[in-house]
Amino acid sequence: MKQFITILTFMTVANISMAQNGTATTTKTTFSRETTVSINIQANQAIVWSLLTNASDFPRWNSTIVSIDGNIALGEKIQLKSTLDTTRTFKLKVKSFEKESSLSWGDGKGDRTYTITPNGTGGVTFTMTEKIGGLMFPMYAKYIPSFDESFEQFAADLKKEAETIHQTK
Repeated sequence: MKQFITILTFMTVANISMAQNGTATTTKTTFSRETTVSINIQANQAIVWSLLTNASDFPRWNSTIVSIDGNIALGEKIQLKSTLDTTRTFKLKVKSFEKESSLSWGDGKGDRTYTITPNGTGGVTFTMTEKIGGLMFPMYAKYIPSFDESFEQFAADLKKEAETIHQTK
């Protein structure tokens, strides 16, 4: 058992360190898929939070988003169009909202969580995780494109915009 826990801990640490460099990792099971990316950003939490909660501004700085309509606040509903499928509008509910710390939204098939954590260098570590799945997931999983490239681009876009704003202040 101890050996299993050691292996599991090593795998978790390896996935976190891979994800922190802006490279996405995806874990698949029969009934779910989880994609995560983390990146260090040399900007404060308030700047990153402002970018993540201003729906109308997303398409300006984020090349993975076509549009977001609605108010990004706890309990609110938003409509999102992604470059992964520009013909589909995702109708999502903001499920958690902890100012300058974490935010999540989702629908009946999955949730996306954003976290902003001070990293001790005067900046933050931004992490985005999306878990999709359920009992019917095996029937439609093959139709869902990989999120890895889109997550990596999202993180890179956020880093670039937040650091640009931080440098001008």
